Amino acid sequence: MQLSKFTDYAFRALIYLANNRSKLCTVEELAQELNASEHHIKKVIHKLAKTEYIISSKGRGGGLQLGLEPVDINLGEVLKFTEDNLNIVECFNKPELCPFMQSGCKLKAISAGALKNFIEEFSKYTLNDVL
Repeated sequence: MQLSKFTDYAFRALIYLANNRSKLCTVEELAQELNASEHHIKKVIHKLAKTEYIISSKGRGGGLQLGLEPVDINLGEVLKFTEDNLNIVECFNKPELCPFMQSGCKLKAISAGALKNFIEEFSKYTLNDVL
């Protein structure tokens, strides 16, 4: 399983904001510090700002800051929120693509279990654990 760049940037943005809680940060600053394009970071921040994870204020004195205590941000929840497609095999979404689905394919169950364990592993940790 490989995380998308979107999720990677979301984790790194949250870490940066947690490490810089004494100030308001900007998208430009995040992009520079995370060595990412400003365009990508804007998308990530836009999505995270729809949650309690990030507080985004606009205007001259605006900026970004962490919205919750790091101990209250579960990495598994961030992962599930930011990943658009957690289907590790194509048949999760389109069973008609596989001729073995009708005969009770056991590979799908193994793959689903692996994905569940992957998410559960992230869910054991909070943002505070990675600071």
